[in-house]
Amino acid sequence: MSDSHYQCQVLMSHMMLPTHANPFGHIHGGDIMKYIDDAAGVVAMKHAHTTVVTASIDRLDFHKPVHIGNLLILKASLNATGRTSMEIGVRVEAEDLLAGVVTHIASAYLTFVALGEDNCPTPVPPYNPETPEAIRRRKQAQERKACYYKSRNENE
Repeated sequence: MSDSHYQCQVLMSHMMLPTHANPFGHIHGGDIMKYIDDAAGVVAMKHAHTTVVTASIDRLDFHKPVHIGNLLILKASLNATGRTSMEIGVRVEAEDLLAGVVTHIASAYLTFVALGEDNCPTPVPPYNPETPEAIRRRKQAQERKACYYKSRNENE
């Protein structure tokens, strides 16, 4: 497996503290969204080797709450590239460190655009996935993009 495969992934973790929570002990979704954006942005920058900006959060689903004391684990991967854009998928898990239980709590797809020195969109290197999982993620990203363009054209 090539080094480029590993450059297209990031693993981040954050301990959830009382400052992240509402009065009921659940972590604010906005805090989790920021961590998702941060992890996806690192993947995009590693691939593009230039400044990147979040163009859209194409989908974000919360499945379960996160609690104070959980370890938030973010697994971000490059799914696909366009001419100047990249789709990054982020899987978010919460680990109860005392019980040793890991729960999938959220998934998100974000689109980033690479910027050149003039702050205009600039081409990104192509992405050639090598593993069956990476190939599957690219195919699904292409399907999401096609659905997006279809719905956009129907609304015009």
